[in-house]
Amino acid sequence: MFRTFYPDDYVASTYVIKFEELYQKGYKGLIFDIDNTLVPHGFPADERAIQLFERLRRIGFDTCLISNNQEPRVRPFAEQVNSKYVFDAHKPSTKNYKKAMQLMKTDEKTTIFIGDQLFTDVWGAKRTGIKSILVRPIHPKEEIQIVLKRYLERIVLHFYRKEKEKGML
Repeated sequence: MFRTFYPDDYVASTYVIKFEELYQKGYKGLIFDIDNTLVPHGFPADERAIQLFERLRRIGFDTCLISNNQEPRVRPFAEQVNSKYVFDAHKPSTKNYKKAMQLMKTDEKTTIFIGDQLFTDVWGAKRTGIKSILVRPIHPKEEIQIVLKRYLERIVLHFYRKEKEKGML
């Protein structure tokens, strides 16, 4: 019942992902959410995010940010980390995941999505056929509608972890 929302992987932070290993496995494009995935909600790109994107380019990755936020939030962040971007993405709609792949010239087999929300980020990636990595949100303070989604996410993640422990995933 909940498997529709299960990520392919779940890690503590974007900053612990072994990107070199992913590149060696044939992945060439990375799609990122911004808020609570790369920086706390509403924050500009910090030195850690800028260095991560520099590292990703050195490895050989192309990147694209997709966000449900508007351009005044997304464009400056994308410029700071030197990444392609899609704003007002309407996640979990598949349209802009596909647009991100077109911008990077990648496909479902060579692209990974990294985000912090199951019902927008991960579900959209799954619906598009892209591998997804769920990260724990960077900052706990969020808008009320996200707080309600987080409660439901905890239920789904409970079953995800149980199945993973039993080797069912």
